[in-house]
Amino acid sequence: MKYLHFIFAVLAFSLLFCCTTGPSKQTMNNNDILAVQEGLVNIDDSTFDGLIVYFPQFSRIDLVCGTMPSQQDTTIVFCAEAAFTHELLDEFKHSNIDGDHVSGGKRYAGAKCKDNSGAFAWFGDSTWEFVNGEYSELLDSVAAAGGMGFGQAIIIHDGESIQPLWREGVNQYRALCEKDGRLCIVDSRNEVSYERFVSMLEAFAPTHALYMDMGAGWNHSWWRDNDGKVHEIHPVAEKSRYCTNWITFYK
Repeated sequence: MKYLHFIFAVLAFSLLFCCTTGPSKQTMNNNDILAVQEGLVNIDDSTFDGLIVYFPQFSRIDLVCGTMPSQQDTTIVFCAEAAFTHELLDEFKHSNIDGDHVSGGKRYAGAKCKDNSGAFAWFGDSTWEFVNGEYSELLDSVAAAGGMGFGQAIIIHDGESIQPLWREGVNQYRALCEKDGRLCIVDSRNEVSYERFVSMLEAFAPTHALYMDMGAGWNHSWWRDNDGKVHEIHPVAEKSRYCTNWITFYK
C-alpha cells in the first residue's frame, strides 16, 4: 500500500509540473507581441532582420511645416521628419526646406538639393505616388488635389534599387516605403552603414522606398497607441529646434 501511495504521489506531482510549465512555451516574447499588434500603428520588429516597420492606420497625410505637430493632438498617429533642412536657421521659412514641396494643398518653393532624386505625394483621398526623377508636375497635381508632397532621395522604385550607396557613415537610417500596397516607415533597429541599411531594405522588398531625414535632432519622431499614449522613437535633441517639416499621419 505504501508503494501505491508513492506511485500516486509521483503521478500527481508530474501532472502538476506539466500544468504549470507547459503553457510557458506558448508565451510570446516582446518582439512577437509587437509583430502582431493591431491598432493605430501596427509594428513589426521581428519579421525583418534588423528593421523596425511602422504601419500607420490613417485617413489622411500632410506635410506639416514650421512647428512640429503637438503630441497633444490626439488625431495624429505618427509624425517624423521628411525632407532635408537646408541650413540651421533660428526662424522658419519654406525656402529652407530642400526641394519644392506641398503642404496643406499649397505648393511652396524650397532650396535646390542635388540629393533629391525623387518624391512622395498623397493626393488628399486614398491615393499616393512615389516618383523617381523630376517631380515638379507631380507637385502641381497634388497641390490641385489638396494633398501634400515632398522631394527626397529615392532608394527603391518599382522594386529596383536606384542609388544604394549615396550616403557615408554609420547611423540609424529611415525610409518611407510602400509594401504590399500599404505605406510604412522603416527604421534600422541599430546604427548601421548606409550600404547595410539598403541591403536590409532590399530584403524587405518594398515596391518603393524614399529616404527620410535622420541624425540627432532630425530623428525625433513619435507614434500613438490605442490608448492614446505617445511613444517617442528618438528623443528631442539640441538640433531638433532646426527641423523644418514632418510627414504626419492622421486618424
